[in-house]
Amino acid sequence: MPWSGTSGIATAARALGGRHRVVSQSLSSIRRANPGQFERCFHTSAADLATGTLRRSTRISNASLRSYSSSSVPEIKPVDLAFDMVGPPEITAEGQCLVICHGLFGSKQNWRSLAKAMSKRLGMTVYTLDLRNHGHSPHAEPHTYAAMALDISNFLQKHCLTSGVNLMGHSMGGKAVMALALNKELNSPLRSLISVDMSPARGKISQEFASYTDAMKEVENARVKTKAEADKILQKVEPLLATRQFLLTNAKTSHDSTLTFRIPLDLLARNIPSIGDFPYTPETAQWPGPTLFIKGGHSRYLNHHNIPIAKAMFPNMRLETLDAGHWVHAERPKETVELVDEFVKGVGK
Repeated sequence: MPWSGTSGIATAARALGGRHRVVSQSLSSIRRANPGQFERCFHTSAADLATGTLRRSTRISNASLRSYSSSSVPEIKPVDLAFDMVGPPEITAEGQCLVICHGLFGSKQNWRSLAKAMSKRLGMTVYTLDLRNHGHSPHAEPHTYAAMALDISNFLQKHCLTSGVNLMGHSMGGKAVMALALNKELNSPLRSLISVDMSPARGKISQEFASYTDAMKEVENARVKTKAEADKILQKVEPLLATRQFLLTNAKTSHDSTLTFRIPLDLLARNIPSIGDFPYTPETAQWPGPTLFIKGGHSRYLNHHNIPIAKAMFPNMRLETLDAGHWVHAERPKETVELVDEFVKGVGK
């Protein structure tokens, strides 16, 4: 099952919980983490920062506008992604950061404990993003990988991450980060790329994902007030408790005390086919930079059919397999952190 091992998120949170403070959109933290990039991106002094005065570099803004008006994606407008940021006790990887993107129906909160562990281990700031139509980010069409790549690029530009970016994604987020890496107009900030249990191949997405959106809509229509009641409805389409609990992380209590979902169910249901698609083929795009694919040994998302496609598009790739299902990082958090640490630190050596 694609969401098997979701309950490992709670285990990871307990095992890897640290004393790092998770913050959102802290300019002073960005400045401390990447002072050179901050000064290049913003014309600001210490006094300006203390008083909250911020002057954005016209050069960077113009570059962003050129990227957004690119002929390859003229119809897409980027959205500003919600994010969390974790800083390490001590910065040892000057000018670098790690940016993490979640999978379908996920959010940045799924990566909170692992982000803390990776920040401490790598000695760099770690950003976890909510992709469009997920978590606390805006709802917008199209829900395509070209759009998600542009959103991530917009985030990097707006937060002065113009170099030294180690970009990581799981499942849908894996395809999103690969789409950015393969776009020559967007990939200049990248230092390395990590895809967790996802290939760049095109393929039809499993019907169960459509059944999930239908079941969540049924929960809303039933106007239930507790997650226990919602869980009974989800049991009609999903037997695994861990998967149902994962889906219910998207639930919230509305003003009339009934449960609704913060994700746009109708929009995602319409765009389910796009989740299996991909904007590039080996004939149209390659990225030669350092790339790590982490495969779940019990998952079929990376397999003997699509691994050759990944190798053709990412010729400098390395494949590692962990004893896990699709939710590799939740089932094997310690091993995932160790792999990412060893890979990122080994780039350029």
